[in-house]
Amino acid sequence: MLLLKQMLWLEYTDRTIKIILPYDPVPQWILLLTLFHFGIQINDNMINTAYKKIYLGGRIFMSLWFAASGFFELSRNPVVWEITLKLGYPEHFIYILGVFKICGSIIFLVPNRLNRLKEWIFAGMFFDIIFAFFSKIVVLGFLSTVDTLVAFTVLSITYYAFSKLHTVDYTLNLSNN
Repeated sequence: MLLLKQMLWLEYTDRTIKIILPYDPVPQWILLLTLFHFGIQINDNMINTAYKKIYLGGRIFMSLWFAASGFFELSRNPVVWEITLKLGYPEHFIYILGVFKICGSIIFLVPNRLNRLKEWIFAGMFFDIIFAFFSKIVVLGFLSTVDTLVAFTVLSITYYAFSKLHTVDYTLNLSNN
């Protein structure tokens, strides 16, 4: 219990425990294991806070990744253009892709708005990464796909956090009542 008291300050209210961290002294998984060991339950607010941090970090990372990629495509960066043309994509497609990547990155950074559009942006990012992955495997070999595997992993984790934070009800009430 001494380790627990050194890591955090606990506030007891109505059968729940509010955890207040003055700073982040330990990685979150160590904290969760310690809490589990002492039988302390974690409420939904704590979990939502973790999802918010994961979503924010992933959103910023993927926005920077795709904005930089779009900028390099629009500015005719020799390295990006050489690889993209080697993969067999036409020049006009590179410009279109660059514009959509930059627009998507900007919209992706808008907090708590345009969630339906963000789902489309997630889909576009997944398609871009998957197409790049398979194109690189066929033309350049498996070792050139490391960046797409990293991007796919980060985007998958970010989308999972997004889906936990922003649930969307796709059902439509068609009754006349």
